[in-house]
Amino acid sequence: MFTQAHVNSPWTAVALVALSSAGVCAVILLTLLKTGLAWRLATDIPNDRSLHVRPTPRVGGWGIVPVAVAAILLVAPTLWCAAVAAAFLAAVSQMDDRRGLPARVRFAAHLIAVVAFVSLYPAPVPWWVLAALSFLMIWLVNLYNFMDGADGLAGGMAFWGFAGYAVAALVSAHPMPELALASAALAGAAIGFLFFNFHPARIFLGDAGSISLGFLAGALGYWGWLGGTWPVWFPMLVFAPFITDASITLLRRLLRGEKFWQPHREHYYQRMVRSGIGHAGTACAWYAVMVTGIMLAVYALGRSPALQWGVVATWMVILFLMGVAVDLHWRRFQATVSEQSEV
Repeated sequence: MFTQAHVNSPWTAVALVALSSAGVCAVILLTLLKTGLAWRLATDIPNDRSLHVRPTPRVGGWGIVPVAVAAILLVAPTLWCAAVAAAFLAAVSQMDDRRGLPARVRFAAHLIAVVAFVSLYPAPVPWWVLAALSFLMIWLVNLYNFMDGADGLAGGMAFWGFAGYAVAALVSAHPMPELALASAALAGAAIGFLFFNFHPARIFLGDAGSISLGFLAGALGYWGWLGGTWPVWFPMLVFAPFITDASITLLRRLLRGEKFWQPHREHYYQRMVRSGIGHAGTACAWYAVMVTGIMLAVYALGRSPALQWGVVATWMVILFLMGVAVDLHWRRFQATVSEQSEV
């Protein structure tokens, strides 16, 4: 696919893969919209927990997943299992988008994909470490789905997250060109999707897209750690805004005895949208936070372990304080609304 000049210029190859993926994904999604097929595949009907007000097709995965799978098989064939598992999850999730599947069926699919991937590429660590990493990967699969609720948010975080992977895979002391190319393909596909998903969104990601992206974020993060390209904390820091929002929200709901798997509007990003910041403002704010975290993560690569974990701890504290600020803003907003309703 690439000439020898491209092979000797990894940055050029990464850029070409990203641009090609963006173009192909955009063409697929535009075709689905123009032909009207998008609405027949899966449509999101607004309800009282939605942040949107009109029916919108959930077909982002139909553009992202085929492009990502084909690109991985072409430019990073050693990651074939990740591509196959992502396609499997997309197929199961599309059935869920269309007709709805029991939670146990969805979880079983997530478990099969993660266990198959980790079993094919086991790390030389104790079994309980692999079990913990597998659990974290399954959580990443699900939290990406939880966080797919605002225009431009999940798609933008996919672009920045996988772009961060691509950069780190090239600048690391132990570079992995195939990992960089696979990550670039995903970042590019996310850009193609964002053409239609940034506010006001014409399409949504859907479970077929969000579940697959969550899995690939975990699988590629695991692959980079397995190959010595980055430490185990690196993927967690790259996707830290998503992880902290979903995890804190889940913990709150569990402590209140609520059914955490049911739709709700209690995520930090949902409160930001509802309190007047809006879809575009919320997405851009999250982009800025994620880019800052990625820059810190790339900077910490190759530093002493003490500095690395110091960066991780500091960023977690900063994200926690950001969450406190959002909560305060939300309470002031609710108080203002309450006062206006009493007038």
